[in-house]
Amino acid sequence: RAGARLARVVVSVGDIFRAAQFYSLVLGQEGRRVSPGRYFFDLGNAVLALYDPLAEGEAGPFQPYTEHIYLSVPDLDRTFRKAQKAGAAYLDEWIETMPWGERCFYAADPFGNRLCFVDERTVFRG
Repeated sequence: RAGARLARVVVSVGDIFRAAQFYSLVLGQEGRRVSPGRYFFDLGNAVLALYDPLAEGEAGPFQPYTEHIYLSVPDLDRTFRKAQKAGAAYLDEWIETMPWGERCFYAADPFGNRLCFVDERTVFRG
């Protein structure tokens, strides 16, 4: 029997429709709406869950995720171009190779959630 596995990462957003558009374009998949303010994207063994508290009827505004969420992708160059078109709030000027060998770029979604996209062939596991 396997040990614990990551099941879901919840990312707060300020507009569930805009968030779904952004992530659909960048991730290259439609995802699925599971409630008025929740939208899920399957990422292997885990789910990236977008959560809009106001659309869910919560009183308070969203709070962006404060640390980077690392996502491995099969085509980093294509993902970089998609992030440019999708309207990232922040995007590195180019793709870099880190001293530990990961080829990646940093970005932020339109709501300030920090992201790092890594070439799946270069993911460093320590």
